[in-house]
Amino acid sequence: MNVASNYLIIDMAQETYTHEDVFDLESGESLPGFQLAYTTQGRLTTAKDNVIWVIHALTGDAKVQEWWNGMVGEDKFYDPSKYFIVCANLLGSCYGSSSPLSENPLTGKPYYYDFPNLSTRDMARSLDHLREYLGINTINTVIGGSLGGQVAIEWAYLLQHQVKNTIILASNAKTSPWTIGFNETQRMAIESDCTWGENHADAGKKGMEAARAIAMLSYRHPEDFALKQSDTEEKLDNFRISSYLRYQGQKLGNRFNAFSYWVLSKAMDSHDLGRGRGGTEKVLQQIPSKVLAIGVDRDLLFLKEESQFISRHVPKGTYREIQSPYGHDAFLIEYGQLQYILKGFYLENNG
Repeated sequence: MNVASNYLIIDMAQETYTHEDVFDLESGESLPGFQLAYTTQGRLTTAKDNVIWVIHALTGDAKVQEWWNGMVGEDKFYDPSKYFIVCANLLGSCYGSSSPLSENPLTGKPYYYDFPNLSTRDMARSLDHLREYLGINTINTVIGGSLGGQVAIEWAYLLQHQVKNTIILASNAKTSPWTIGFNETQRMAIESDCTWGENHADAGKKGMEAARAIAMLSYRHPEDFALKQSDTEEKLDNFRISSYLRYQGQKLGNRFNAFSYWVLSKAMDSHDLGRGRGGTEKVLQQIPSKVLAIGVDRDLLFLKEESQFISRHVPKGTYREIQSPYGHDAFLIEYGQLQYILKGFYLENNG
């Protein structure tokens, strides 16, 4: 980090934050320190009031300009020439942060199955350590979708008046049995892989490919499949949707691993903003930031009613809706609608 002309200048290269102290987890377990990979773009103003902190979804990474290129980048909605944009790879993920494949400093070997259980609350607290390390006291906007939205709402509660705007995309305040059920079937697929239980990086890979195929059924809407995966000729086998789901599974298998998939899906299941705090509604009422909850009309995984629930119970809540046949994935695709909604929110709530 270099200081020049009253600005803190940090480039877009991925860096690593190391937390050297023991990190106690909500489960009662602990990590003997951890690492978070992160990227920054833009310049932090003298007032340090232009921070946009993006939190990725289940299999995302810190390189937000790549996976959200319709929203972040030069001349995009979140432009590094105007904002200081931070994105960190979540704890437990495999893109540079501490994960099951990381070396356990107590044993000198990878954690594998001994990596502790994480919650979205743990993830939010780990991000807060990174915030302090970067010298950021207040955040203009925390924004996240799906798992990232769950972490964002947890962090908004922890940050209190240190965050001005909280934007929750296709997410919720507590994981529903429906979503947990989808995640459990995916972990069952991983468990059915005969290599699961072995100590190597590719253990459970084929099972994770099947898990990803299951997940795709919840990420998209039947209308989207009907439009794009219907067969034009009559046939008895080898349907387009079958090839598509296998391709999606293999694609993830080439860039992710079953260990992180397991840990992150478990963290999603754990999400309950009101746990140990008097209930979800009570905790939402204690979030002082301006909250925009964005639902997707045909989301089958995080129902739009869950976003509406957030907006109703926070003191400064707004609900807006994306209409799209893409279903849950719409927040990663429908850039035009999303930009329109965000522009209106900032104009109405920030002058």
